[in-house]
Amino acid sequence: MNTAQATANILIEALPYIQQYSGKTIVIKYGGNAMTEENLKQGFARDIVLLKQIGINPVVVHGGGPQIGALLKRIGKDSQFIDGMRVTDEETMDVVQMVLGGLVNQQIVNMINQAGGRAIGLTGKDGNLIQARKLMLERRTPDGQPAESVDLGYVGEVEKINPRAVRLLEEDRFIPVIAPIGVGTDGATYNINADLVAGKMAEVLQAEKLLLLTNIPGVLDKQGSLIDTLSRADIEHLTADGTIHGGMLPKLACATDAIRGGVGSACILDGRVEHAVLLELLTDQGVGTLVTE
Repeated sequence: MNTAQATANILIEALPYIQQYSGKTIVIKYGGNAMTEENLKQGFARDIVLLKQIGINPVVVHGGGPQIGALLKRIGKDSQFIDGMRVTDEETMDVVQMVLGGLVNQQIVNMINQAGGRAIGLTGKDGNLIQARKLMLERRTPDGQPAESVDLGYVGEVEKINPRAVRLLEEDRFIPVIAPIGVGTDGATYNINADLVAGKMAEVLQAEKLLLLTNIPGVLDKQGSLIDTLSRADIEHLTADGTIHGGMLPKLACATDAIRGGVGSACILDGRVEHAVLLELLTDQGVGTLVTE
């Protein structure tokens, strides 16, 4: 009886969150350990199906960097990175399309469908979903000279998103699963950072929340403790004093840009925690760092 009562209490705790998010869109960037460990993969798929079942509209944007690197290694091609970004020549872009648009995308779709959902995979090419432009990386030089532009090849950034296909799928109770591949006005295909695509997708869809799954608990203070909530002013202060640095900077920039664009809130959460999506959305405690206005 005690166990049953505890289960009932958990369900009641979730009720106000279900009411808050019912009918709303939640954009989830899926990557890291959550994509590679079997128990986390299955848990993620069930989380997504449950959200759809209770009236929430999840939209999944996925990465696949380790899978791309593994296939490049198998064909004898070295991966080259500049400031954390993959240099993408024509041959590498072919591999990116195979892995992101094919293998990884369809694996996620199949997982969600096997868990009882109705997922459909898309790339930015489908329905002219993601219009991209070439990204030129600006690098500062150590001697204080003007920044230099670095050509990363077929690496892009989002110029425009046409959400019609995603909205049609949502209305017909399908779950969109999106690979971050865009197409330029010249027809060239571009590899785009999945965090950036998720943030822009959330903005265009006017999502209630953006979730960015990572391989760390969230934003940490200088003592290594999790910071539960951050405002944009907090982020500016903690960046200035060096608390926030490195790879967390672009994630927080993505989150704050989305909020500026009308997204209700964003959260950076630990994808290594089983059922992290449900814990963050439907419990009082949450499992990550909430970014707000």
